[in-house]
Amino acid sequence: MKNAPLVKLGSSSLQVTPICLGTMTFGEQVDEATAHRILDRAVERGINFLDTAEMYAVPPRKETYNATEIIIGNWLSKRPGVRQKIVIATKVAGPSRGMNWIRNGSADVTEHDMLQACDDSLRRLQTDVIDLYQIHWPSRHVPAFGRVYFDPKEDKPVTPILTQLQALDKLVKAGKVRAIGLSNETPYGVSEFVHLAEKHGLTKIATVQNPYCLVNRTLENGLDETMYRLGVSNIPYSPLGFGLLTGKYDKSGFLGEGAPAEARLTKFEQNRKQRWGRPESLAAARRYNALAIANGMTPVQMALAFCYTKWQIASTIIGVTSVAQLDECIDAYGITLSTELLAEIDKIRWELRDPAQ
Repeated sequence: MKNAPLVKLGSSSLQVTPICLGTMTFGEQVDEATAHRILDRAVERGINFLDTAEMYAVPPRKETYNATEIIIGNWLSKRPGVRQKIVIATKVAGPSRGMNWIRNGSADVTEHDMLQACDDSLRRLQTDVIDLYQIHWPSRHVPAFGRVYFDPKEDKPVTPILTQLQALDKLVKAGKVRAIGLSNETPYGVSEFVHLAEKHGLTKIATVQNPYCLVNRTLENGLDETMYRLGVSNIPYSPLGFGLLTGKYDKSGFLGEGAPAEARLTKFEQNRKQRWGRPESLAAARRYNALAIANGMTPVQMALAFCYTKWQIASTIIGVTSVAQLDECIDAYGITLSTELLAEIDKIRWELRDPAQ
């Protein structure tokens, strides 16, 4: 991993490793001391890219709001010189989606909200600049987080994309942010952000962070072409499908005998109610996991190798709760999948499509 070539993010100057450490477990499943050990090990293994968000830890609770950024900030403060070696990405939360502790449950995110959120993240992270600042989810109505269909009737007046882009551009010009990105976006949203940046001479988005894994390949339904043609890099999250693609739920399901008590889909009912907890998602994962084992790999190895080797992906965001899990994910880098195995993977997708969409 240490010898892996760095990847340039979009048209920005950011150069990152092809694996990014996601940190949303820090502050909920992972205590601060363990989080710091994971961060130390990630740097030791050659990872230079960290992703967090003001909303984290996950699953979101008022008590853990902002906890992850604080943990990372404390880690940085105790390790002089490390900040200059790593690229830090964080996100401003979109409309509250039922989380009334985020901006008092506002159904919109204004320019002022974005500017203030950035200042707050800088303070918690104990840094002078955020390398990649992302909009966590759109303000407008979009089919995301398990929703499949766009419904015009759910459209409501919100801060326009141009105003959001102008706010992000102000942060770049102020030296508080180096590059900007989106998350949980659609082909329309990506195209509009790029078009408006070009039209008005504003900072262009460098990245999009959407889910991508064997049980959710909706990226390949048009968003990949959009990003390729517009020069925007893909940094996907949940390459292991929220743990579905590790095999740990294959025998027990989420709540059956022997279910992993500390795993997210067992421990948190809130997560089981989402796309990753659908019976169809588990059924598809079991098929992929069995295919991996039949081909002499662990489910983790096949699922991550699938992402690590896709042309659509610049850097894959992995999430872990232990140093051992981190090492397992990094060790999967460099594994290649045969043409025949990729064809078998596509056969399963053709039959079961994207159940965790």
